[in-house]
Amino acid sequence: MHNATGDQAGKHGLALREYIVLSALHKTPGLTQGELGRALSLDKSTLMSRLDRLELKSLVVRRNAPGDRRLRMPEITARGEILRAAVAEASAAAEASVLDGFSPDDVASLRRMLFAVIGDSEDRGSCL
Repeated sequence: MHNATGDQAGKHGLALREYIVLSALHKTPGLTQGELGRALSLDKSTLMSRLDRLELKSLVVRRNAPGDRRLRMPEITARGEILRAAVAEASAAAEASVLDGFSPDDVASLRRMLFAVIGDSEDRGSCL
């Protein structure tokens, strides 16, 4: 699924990590850059380079945090949301194709095992 999602992101002009950043901003808006980096386990330089690229493509904007102008808060733009949704839809279709031969119970078991390994999440979507 990692490769399939990376392929779908690439078809839409994004690197996989850029798509992951957009997805995180979609699911948990209001994070500072530091909080986003910790949530994604990305070091500061890697996150900044991804945000710079996304900002150059007008997919993300960075604003000062209310109450502390030293902190920056990246936000997904309308254009970024459209692109993120397109990659998510294409990735979901790729996942469905891969899992097509399994019963719904088998898929549910796989998801339970994955969440047991990686930790619980509110995202009940992609295996990525």
